[in-house]
Amino acid sequence: MNTMPTAPLTRRLIVALLAGGLLFLGFTVLQLFLVPLAWAGILAYTTWPLYRQVRRATSGWPNVSAFVMTLLLTAAFVIPVLSLTALLRGELTAAYAAVLAYLAQGPHPLPEIITRIPWLGDWLQQIFDQIAGDPATVRAQIAVWGAERIDDLLNLLGGVGRNAAKLGFALLALFFLYRDGEILLDQVRRVLRRLIGTRVDSYLAAVGATTSAVVVGLVLTALAQGALAGLGYWAAGVKAPALLAALTVLIAMIPFGTPFVWGSIGVWLLLNGQTGAGIGLLLWGTLVVSWVDNVIRPLVISGATRIPFILVMFGVLGGLAAFGLVGLFIGPVILAVLMAVWREWLLEPDAPAAQAADDASI
Repeated sequence: MNTMPTAPLTRRLIVALLAGGLLFLGFTVLQLFLVPLAWAGILAYTTWPLYRQVRRATSGWPNVSAFVMTLLLTAAFVIPVLSLTALLRGELTAAYAAVLAYLAQGPHPLPEIITRIPWLGDWLQQIFDQIAGDPATVRAQIAVWGAERIDDLLNLLGGVGRNAAKLGFALLALFFLYRDGEILLDQVRRVLRRLIGTRVDSYLAAVGATTSAVVVGLVLTALAQGALAGLGYWAAGVKAPALLAALTVLIAMIPFGTPFVWGSIGVWLLLNGQTGAGIGLLLWGTLVVSWVDNVIRPLVISGATRIPFILVMFGVLGGLAAFGLVGLFIGPVILAVLMAVWREWLLEPDAPAAQAADDASI
């Protein structure tokens, strides 16, 4: 008599095991492409309003509109990167020649503000005099370091190649997301409704709002930081301020990354004897540029998603540490869904009590 109820349970268990095995195998096959797919999904969602205009302009042909939009985004990414790479190549060569010429002029006293630092000032002055006194040794040491770091250079080139391949896969996936994105989203929504009910709509809304807010916060904040940093470079008399501002915009996509740009330039100005310009740039970067990074970006994201400021910061930094650059978006999205679930669970116990109160009043 007990065999009948156990049969459906056994079948369900077998189906669950098979589904779990298929999901594991699917994850194994797609593991290398998850990051490009995530980037493609983020780009498709954030640029979907523009894609709708392109689709209307192409008379609603999905293949043509998807190809045109993918081509536009490819140009928007590839052309600036290639241009900036070419400019940086020339600037780095000029900077290397300028450093060697500066050292060849003989020992240079460090700014008084540095030499006054106990122990550290005298030690830095000795190191600087030793380097400036023998530029040939410096060039030889750089050559030795280059030979020793050839493996690191090869790994870096390999990383660049892998990232270029990921970008290619992301753009390829982007084409299909533009073409079939609405159908895919409808299918995902239908499947999730079967699993967790109508509450999936609030979760998807949280994902969409957080993704848009993160993109807007990152891009606008990076542009603002690049513009402010470029103004500081120009005021400090640094060569190629526009190029350095563009580099700052790219680095600003990473939280707390801009100090590596304006901080290095400020220190170089101090070492070069331009004490006022160096101190001014360091103060400008600390009080203005970094203030935009540390305050405005989390406030923009938290204000649009109703997530506390501290959770946004943890989501951005934790996502970056866990998932790499794409974690800048995934981290806040995960926390946004968790907050949506948390708020829904907090409201659920109040519903029966409110209904009972309404019944009692009637």
